[in-house]
Amino acid sequence: MVVLVVCFWVAAALLVWTHALYPAVAFILARARARPVRAGDVEPAVDVIVAAYNEEASIARRIENLLELDYPRDKLRLVVTSDASSDRTEEIARRYPGVTVISNPRGGKVAAQDRAVRETAGEIVAFSDANCTWAPDALRRLVRPFADPDVAYVCGRLRLLAADGSNKEGTYWRYELALRGAESRLGSVTGGNGSIYALRRSDYVEVDPRFGHDLSLPYLMVQRGRRAVYEPGAQAFEKPTPSNETEYRRKVRMFEHCWLILLRGRMLRRLGAVYGLEIVSHRVLRYASGLLHLVLLAASLALVAHGWVYDVVLGLQLGLLAAALAGVGVARYYVLVSWATVVALWHYLRRGVPAGWEPARE
Repeated sequence: MVVLVVCFWVAAALLVWTHALYPAVAFILARARARPVRAGDVEPAVDVIVAAYNEEASIARRIENLLELDYPRDKLRLVVTSDASSDRTEEIARRYPGVTVISNPRGGKVAAQDRAVRETAGEIVAFSDANCTWAPDALRRLVRPFADPDVAYVCGRLRLLAADGSNKEGTYWRYELALRGAESRLGSVTGGNGSIYALRRSDYVEVDPRFGHDLSLPYLMVQRGRRAVYEPGAQAFEKPTPSNETEYRRKVRMFEHCWLILLRGRMLRRLGAVYGLEIVSHRVLRYASGLLHLVLLAASLALVAHGWVYDVVLGLQLGLLAAALAGVGVARYYVLVSWATVVALWHYLRRGVPAGWEPARE
């Protein structure tokens, strides 16, 4: 009985903390002890690297969008690094004068990015996916925080366009970006996004090709005494997958890499008290949410009729599940994404994580 009660309260407390209390605390701390970035109007030489795998439908649009950037052309180099694309991606990219195309053996997105970094020389290396677009001033705004010598990594703001279907990722993403802004003001973000980010070349590190940059690079910068910040003025645009179900499949693939980093990436070393709290609260507990919900549900069922609190919490959980089954958008999104963390952990433990990736398709 005691074990069940402890499991109930620990699971409930951790879920409330990661989803509600921690964001509130982060917003308050960001106001009380903000650490401003000393941004400035700088124009360093930049290599913009687009990793692509079978992107013939979008690569031309991506290159043309980057060619329209408001940035000095003599300080900008565009690179398409292909992860053994078997379609016309490389052929199309080579049609554009001044665009460097790198052909790689199949080794995954990170391996293709690593090679592109090794074969370029700009002070800043910026990265983008092939299925997004940038605002004309995105790169100019993305490099402004590098005027601050403490900044090693900058991620921009990904704006999700309206989905054609029922996907509620946009609702969650607005919440995530607000929290990312608070973390950046505190010192450093705990995660980025693949659509728009950049590093100083001198700070770039080659990670395990299975890791991915979104989760690994920010904490690695902090471990090296550097800052990883968010610049909301640098905007990229992307269309989300059409439904909660397709988003669930995307999240399973993404969380597989997240679990690998959590369990093998030594991400809790040399972080400092505040950033360590951010990582545990925003990343470790968030990815463990599915497991915590299972523990809470099992404990609630076992403690029925042992107190009104247990009955109420069980009712709330069953109501959430019923709403998800009925197709209520936000409820279905939350349940599917929480379950995706559990399925992803099972996949990781059962067969590991491949380095290769399949890009999201509209």
